[in-house]
Amino acid sequence: MRIFILLLLIISFISGCKQEKQRKDETGLSEAFSKISSIKRDLEDIKADGKLTAVTTYSSTSYFLYRGQPMGFEYELLKRFAEYLDVELEIRISNSIDSLFRELQNEEVDLIAHGLTITSGRKQIVDFTDYLYLTHQVLVQKKPDNWRKMSWSSVQSHLVHDAIELIGDTVSVRANSSYIQRLDNLSHEIGGKIHIDTLPGNLSTSEIIKMVVDGKIKYTIADNNLASINASYYPILNIDVPVSFSQRIGWAVRPQADELLVSANQWLKKIKKKVDYYVIYNKYFKNKRDFRKRIQSEFYSLNENKISKYDDLIKKHASKINWDWRLLASLVYQESRYNPTASSWAGAQGLMQIMPATASDLGVTNRSDPKQSVEGGTKYLDQLYERFDKIEDSLQRIKFTIASYNCGYYHVKDARKLAEMKDLDPNRWDENVAEMILELSYPANYNLPEIKYGYVRGIEPYTYVDQIFKRFDHYKKFIET
Repeated sequence: MRIFILLLLIISFISGCKQEKQRKDETGLSEAFSKISSIKRDLEDIKADGKLTAVTTYSSTSYFLYRGQPMGFEYELLKRFAEYLDVELEIRISNSIDSLFRELQNEEVDLIAHGLTITSGRKQIVDFTDYLYLTHQVLVQKKPDNWRKMSWSSVQSHLVHDAIELIGDTVSVRANSSYIQRLDNLSHEIGGKIHIDTLPGNLSTSEIIKMVVDGKIKYTIADNNLASINASYYPILNIDVPVSFSQRIGWAVRPQADELLVSANQWLKKIKKKVDYYVIYNKYFKNKRDFRKRIQSEFYSLNENKISKYDDLIKKHASKINWDWRLLASLVYQESRYNPTASSWAGAQGLMQIMPATASDLGVTNRSDPKQSVEGGTKYLDQLYERFDKIEDSLQRIKFTIASYNCGYYHVKDARKLAEMKDLDPNRWDENVAEMILELSYPANYNLPEIKYGYVRGIEPYTYVDQIFKRFDHYKKFIET
């Protein structure tokens, strides 16, 4: 009996060790469970703050910059979820799978918006939303370099056709990913050891797939949708060998964030009934043509440190007025989407949408000429900036400048006057003068005797400043100075 009890204890101990090992293997955070579970922040706190903070990864499908515009599957869905909650969205970029969980653990974010495979080990640490989509894992391998000149049978003879052929071989996967657990399980299922080469956790799946293409590693594992979109650009890849059954992919919240989880699931249920959701999914995982265009573009943030073909011109003139060139680039995008022949219904034209009278004052003779447009536009911004010399906060001063560039200096002057009349700070744009520029859309305000320049469609400068700075935040994440 004593021996029997001792054996039970040993078995229980081993089982517990295995569960703990699985939890640690899948997240890299052995202490995460207790710490995440102790945090009480939930939907009520998010709404009180007016901001949802989410963490995602910088990758070819989740979140990136292309031709000056932030894009990505997770990015587009996050925007819609924040709108559903009626809060602002703040996105943080994670360097690795480990840091995704760590930021949630340290109360730095409310939500992990990343394509996480829902596994039993991870469910001990976080709560998952309903699945966003189903996929399965496949082996990613490379055909022979001269495969196009070889017969089909010769090509096939160089490839693995069944996972059992991996016994004794090595597969390279990212540290602390669900792929490691899948390979461990696969080794047991096929009754033979598959050696695992652990790669740094900061590598994206697309980067690891590219390592297979370049011959730096022999095999890797990837979700089928990611493997398929990458294989469309790299036809030398073979992704025909499945290594798992269907798996659910979801986002994650802390176990205590019950209300946030319920709200996320309600939103997912609604959006997955709409065409919009499937358009977004197809855009990043099915549209092979657009994927190839992005991958080949020098204005794709995963390729080069560029926003547009006018970066050097923008940098040159931004330095003259001591602005971060990425902020000026965001303004140019807002004005023209970097189209030098763009024109507006009001008669503005060029990269910086200069009006005819303003162009004449600035000495701009050809508003469609990028050099003249950016030089003239930044000169005008500098003139406006100087008119706000009483505003000590440089960031607020720039916001007043940008608002004036959109709707005119004197309408902003009126909004500052209205702010004074309503006991608000006339030297602060955020939550003060910005609110008053909106009020100048109403007769009760623009007809006041103290208001000299009348009606302005206030939503335009209000949104203009907001969108430029939000885009600037994206640019700062992706583009170095």
